[in-house]
Amino acid sequence: MRLYPILVSIAVTIAMYFFVMERDLLKSFSADEEAEVAVVVETIERSGAVSVVALHSVAQEVQSGIILRGRTEAARRVDVRAQTSGLVISEPLRKGSIVEEGQLLCSLNPGIRLAQLAEAKARLLDAEVSAANAIDLAARGFGPETAVVARQAGLQSAQAGVLQIEQEISRLEIRAPFGGLLETDSAEIGSLMQPGGLCATIIDLNTIKLVGFATETDVNKIEVGTFAGADLVSGKRVVGAVTFVSRSSDPVTRTFRVEITVDNADLSIRDGETAEIGIALAGETGHLLPQHVLTLDMNGTLGVRVAQDGFARFMPVTILRDGADGIWLAGLPDTVDVITVGLEFTIDGSKIDATIEGAE
Repeated sequence: MRLYPILVSIAVTIAMYFFVMERDLLKSFSADEEAEVAVVVETIERSGAVSVVALHSVAQEVQSGIILRGRTEAARRVDVRAQTSGLVISEPLRKGSIVEEGQLLCSLNPGIRLAQLAEAKARLLDAEVSAANAIDLAARGFGPETAVVARQAGLQSAQAGVLQIEQEISRLEIRAPFGGLLETDSAEIGSLMQPGGLCATIIDLNTIKLVGFATETDVNKIEVGTFAGADLVSGKRVVGAVTFVSRSSDPVTRTFRVEITVDNADLSIRDGETAEIGIALAGETGHLLPQHVLTLDMNGTLGVRVAQDGFARFMPVTILRDGADGIWLAGLPDTVDVITVGLEFTIDGSKIDATIEGAE
């Protein structure tokens, strides 16, 4: 039991030594404790702030556009049909053949039409003689004026008869209304053609139309003459200009037809290919930001949170377009610090300790 009093005596002696002999060292220990207390106090005061990282963004010019799904169409497509009846006497042209404007496609057997023409011309000659005689007799007072009128009427009827037969004969040769490609074989030799019967189908592919369908919200943004392009399913990329925007919507889909005309002199684009059409719109200013910065406020409004004067502030945005590099947003100031890290720990009005990236 004597050990305990001895230990107490030693401790008291050491304490007295430091208090008397090492007073300056004790004061330094006290100063260090005060500094630590100050740090703790500062940490407590800042404990309500959330540490975040914000990206300093400056608005840029962005080229936006509208994407339409559509197809290619030939500039012209015509089913060439017969206007009279007769047997086909010409060799058929095969589909895929290139034809020139005015080229013969189908020739029909004239039948008795040449004889009818000869008869009509003979009647015309007789009517001309009769009309001349009636005029001569009336001039000398040997014939009534009514006879002259009757003979002239007969003459005009004979002339009409000749013209009618000649017109009928001209219809025996069916020719191409424009240059293009035959989409079908022309009528086979020996087949009987009736009025309205199909001789051949011609398409003009020198110019191609890209046909897309715009929604009610997008159609007002598209103007005739606007630059446009398309990626075809074949892998070919083409460019042109908007040449037509429909004023009437499709009654079923409520979409509006839009046409873009492109050159196809090499005939490399086919009729009916699937196309993804892009129509350029007027340039706007926007911010290119990572997609994960998008958030919603309590009302479901799409926007971002920005660092502003030590607080997180919500700002609504509009999406212009997205891409591999990020998303283009409109509706923000020209310069803004958008929170990119720590967004999920903030709400509108939260106190933040922001580290700004990208600021000069």
